[in-house]
Amino acid sequence: MSFLRRRQGLLDAVVFSGGEPTLQSGLPEACAAVREMGFKVGLHTAGPYPERLGAVLPLLDWVGMDIKAPFSVYDQITQVPGSAARARESLHLLLGSGVEHEIRTTLHTGLLRHDQVLELAHELAGAGVRNFVLQIFRTQGCAEPLLCRGDGGNFAWDTLRAEIQPMFQRFSIRGA
Repeated sequence: MSFLRRRQGLLDAVVFSGGEPTLQSGLPEACAAVREMGFKVGLHTAGPYPERLGAVLPLLDWVGMDIKAPFSVYDQITQVPGSAARARESLHLLLGSGVEHEIRTTLHTGLLRHDQVLELAHELAGAGVRNFVLQIFRTQGCAEPLLCRGDGGNFAWDTLRAEIQPMFQRFSIRGA
C-alpha cells in the first residue's frame, strides 16, 4: 500500500493477477482499499470460484478471464472435475455484471483442435461475449514438460481469424 500511495497520480489502475487471485481471502478488502485510493481495479481470473468472483465484481472496473476450452472438454483439458461448470458460472456472473472484460483463450496445438476452437467461439458468442482474444502458447516460462514440447504455431491463424472475427465486436489474436 505504501508503494501505491507513492504512485498516486502516476498510475491509473491496479490489476490483481498471478496464480488465481480469487484464492486470496483478502481480495475484496484489497480491491476496496485500492479503489478508495483512487485507482481503477482490474482482475485476471480463470473463474474457478464463482462465489468469490461474484463478491468482488462490484469492486472491479475490468476483468480478464481465461476460458481454457469448449465446455464439453473443459474438465479434460484442466484435469479438474467440475471446472467447466465453475468457469461457465463465473462467465455468466461476469457477463451479467456489466463490468468491462476480455475473455481469452491460450491455444496449444496439443490441447485444442481447430474445430474445438470454433466450438468455443460459438459458445462464447452465444453467451454474449463481445471481446474475445486468442493467445498463442509460448514455451517461455512453461513448467509442464509435456506442454513445453508444443506451441501454438501450427494453427491456421488466418483461417481462424476469418471464421471467428465476425462473431465478436472485438476479436484479436495475440502473438500472431
